[in-house]
Amino acid sequence: IQKLCDRVASSTLLDDRRDAVRALKSLSKASTEKYRLEVGIQAMEHLIHVLQTDRSDSEIIGYALDTLYNVISNDLEEEEQEENLPKQVDDLGSQFTEIFIKQQENVTLLLTLVEEFDFHVRWPGVKLLTSLLKQQGPQVQQIILVSPMGVSRLMDLLADSREVIRNDGVLLLQQLTKSNAAIQKIVAFENAFERLLDIVTEEGNSDGGIVVEDCLLLLQNLLKNNNSNQNFFKEGSYIQRMKPWFEVGDDNCGWSAQKVTNLHLMLQLVRVLVSPTNPPGATSSCQKAMFHCGLLQQLCTILMATGVPADILTETINTVSEVIRGCQMNQDYFASVNAPSNPPRPAIVVLLMSMVNERQPFVLRCAVLYCFQCFLYKNQKGQGEIVSTLLPSTIDATGNSVSAGQLLCGGLFSTDSLSNWCAAVALAHALQENATLKEQLLRVQLATSIGNPPVSLLQQCTNILSQGSKVQTRVGLLMLLCTWLSNCSIAVTHFLHNPANIPFLTGQIAENLGEEEQLVQGLCALLLGISIYYNDNSLENYRKEKLKQLIEKRIGRENFIEKLGFISKHELYSRAAQKPQPSFSSPDHMMFDHEFTKLVKELEGVISKAIYKSSEEDKKEEEVKKTLEQHDNIVTHYKKVIREQDQELEELKQRINTLTSQNEQLQATVTQQVSQIQQHKDQYNLLKVQLGKDTQHHNSHSDTFQMNGIQVEEVSKLKEELEEWKNKHELLQGQLREKDSVIDKLKSSQLEMGTTEQSLQTSKSGGLEHNNELQKELEMLRSQIQLQSAEISKLQTENQKLQVMNTTADPVLGDSGATAANNSELEGQLEREIKELKSEVKALSEEKESLKQHLDSSSSTVAILQDEKSKLQQEVAESKKEQDDLLVLLADQDQKLSALKIKLKDLGVPVEDEDDIESGDQGDEDEDGDEEEQD
Repeated sequence: IQKLCDRVASSTLLDDRRDAVRALKSLSKASTEKYRLEVGIQAMEHLIHVLQTDRSDSEIIGYALDTLYNVISNDLEEEEQEENLPKQVDDLGSQFTEIFIKQQENVTLLLTLVEEFDFHVRWPGVKLLTSLLKQQGPQVQQIILVSPMGVSRLMDLLADSREVIRNDGVLLLQQLTKSNAAIQKIVAFENAFERLLDIVTEEGNSDGGIVVEDCLLLLQNLLKNNNSNQNFFKEGSYIQRMKPWFEVGDDNCGWSAQKVTNLHLMLQLVRVLVSPTNPPGATSSCQKAMFHCGLLQQLCTILMATGVPADILTETINTVSEVIRGCQMNQDYFASVNAPSNPPRPAIVVLLMSMVNERQPFVLRCAVLYCFQCFLYKNQKGQGEIVSTLLPSTIDATGNSVSAGQLLCGGLFSTDSLSNWCAAVALAHALQENATLKEQLLRVQLATSIGNPPVSLLQQCTNILSQGSKVQTRVGLLMLLCTWLSNCSIAVTHFLHNPANIPFLTGQIAENLGEEEQLVQGLCALLLGISIYYNDNSLENYRKEKLKQLIEKRIGRENFIEKLGFISKHELYSRAAQKPQPSFSSPDHMMFDHEFTKLVKELEGVISKAIYKSSEEDKKEEEVKKTLEQHDNIVTHYKKVIREQDQELEELKQRINTLTSQNEQLQATVTQQVSQIQQHKDQYNLLKVQLGKDTQHHNSHSDTFQMNGIQVEEVSKLKEELEEWKNKHELLQGQLREKDSVIDKLKSSQLEMGTTEQSLQTSKSGGLEHNNELQKELEMLRSQIQLQSAEISKLQTENQKLQVMNTTADPVLGDSGATAANNSELEGQLEREIKELKSEVKALSEEKESLKQHLDSSSSTVAILQDEKSKLQQEVAESKKEQDDLLVLLADQDQKLSALKIKLKDLGVPVEDEDDIESGDQGDEDEDGDEEEQD
């Protein structure tokens, strides 16, 4: 090896150096690890020098690259590997890689060599770079990232026509993009998605070979946990290109292992795009795109197909779960999917049958549970449909079809503990964050055995708990009860109504049991805490304060809090809290649900505080809650008022906009009319000038023709003016009709006022006379308008005569004097007609103004009459009041007189008879009357 290295370093002939490098390559591939070590130690520097200096000879470059690859790579033949060798090999390759990349120029040199098109240079260069990335990935990635166009140069490998280089280029990019978001973005924006999807299509999609697998692994590297690339993939419409991957035929038997692997990776790639760990907005947009392009429908077809391998079916269920999770549109579609059976059954029912069937594989049952959870996630409509199948009014009496609710109840009370757990968790998800359904589920009654009365679902769950079944079953039922009772006071009241429940819970918590039972104790403590926290004190024996005293006496507060903490400290709780998908190594580890862990986090602290709170603090808290509710009501009221005001503002703004537009239109019409009047004036002046010219140049026939043409135009203008006068006439008639209606209203109001006192009639008569005068004036106006209409008809007949004259006029007039006379007569006639029309318009406007004044005066007289009427009514009321007061005084005087007469009689004084008194009184009254007359 030493001699060969000397030859490489010192030989002047290229052939000698080439032979020496070829010999070193052979030694580096030798079976003994010692040769590889020696070649690496002694020859690496010389080989790098060859790469730098002998670039012109592709053969020696190829040998040098192969030798370096053999030294650095750990890909030994399997039959030559020994048990204790792999670790040493890994260390050796890593050490040589570290030596090679210590000089960053070596990696840059390698990148330039990879650009060479020569197969003997490019292929070993790609393999060497891949091996370097395997050994020291992050360091080599950083060097490539900072080198100019480093990543872009490697992207060209995907476009190489030689499949070997292209396929090894995919493997190189796999290593390059591992755990490096910056490189992933560069590769994606270098059109990697387009090229990789083209390769997958060329290779036959899922029927392709290992190249398809490599491309899918590279796509996963680019998309996983990279929001930017996921968004780019969606915006580039690449999701639509995934649909053909999942087209399966009727005969799905005999799939090759490679096809199963490819389809598995394709499903995983879909899941990467809709993973629950992605930002919600990105996931939602991908879910919608998958529905619109038909990808979800294609996955549901695989779900219901026959002959699909079990692991592909399981992964398809998981994929469909995440595509529909939290997306109402996709969830509604999934609810409508039917299995191809006779009669057809909903896909949800078929899947639930697999979940509660203990003969099905454990992984498949977990996948179905996840699918059911995703279907119900943020789907109140789906939750209602599932719970409705349990309610008495909707259960199918014929028993021909099995509903989802019946399957869940069957699983809940079967002998298989795994079915119990899965059914309990599924039912808990149907109640998640839905207080209405929690109350409705209290109506569910179960027939336990023939002859016995039915019991409620809540009662049956507590009965099974108290019977001491398996730990998994009890954990599932306790999770269901905790979810059911949380944030539902009515359910808590129903639970406490059974007198056996609280003693059972306190007994379970107080006992010192083994490690397996500690989980059950913790859940019992949580359930008891929920019964206290959400208790509305409707049951006297189970009020909050009494339950706290019971805990203090039977268990102890510190002991209760300790048992409550058993849940969150459990190892299986930590695993379940990591991600929504239930993934368990064995059925025994299936204890906690992801959504339930969120509930525990939410309630653990508040229950601990509630246990230590006094009754006074509870009262204060209730008062605070009430005030908060009142504040919320006030806020909602003001929000409503603000919304109404906003609507009114919008309406007013719209009205303003319409009014401004109308104003602009009116202004435009005014300006247009002004311009038309100016045009008429100009044409009239032009006509006068033209007529003067015609009298001077009466011998020219062309002028006569022009004159006739102008007369025709003037006649058309006169027609337009007549039409305008007609319109004005109609407008005036409309205004007169409006005035008539106003006068009729005044008449009716005056007739109504005629029923009041006689004193008002005299004042009203003046108003009626005034109205009669107004009617007379209106009659006069009508007669004037009729005269005007007669004049307009007269003008129309004259206009027709003019037209006839124009048509009958000889184009060549021999007598110039006659034409001049006719023109002057026509001009004078036009001027007179225009003056008459103007005077009529002026008279009409004056009459309109006088009408307005009359109307105003009449309205003012009516107002004066109304004021006089109100004053008179007040005077009448005051006079009546004075009369009533006088009558009261007279009655008092009569009483006093009678009392005095009685006293005088008692004293023995003689009193006059009543007749005398009456006559005396009458005389007094006459004297009073005379005095009043004198006054």
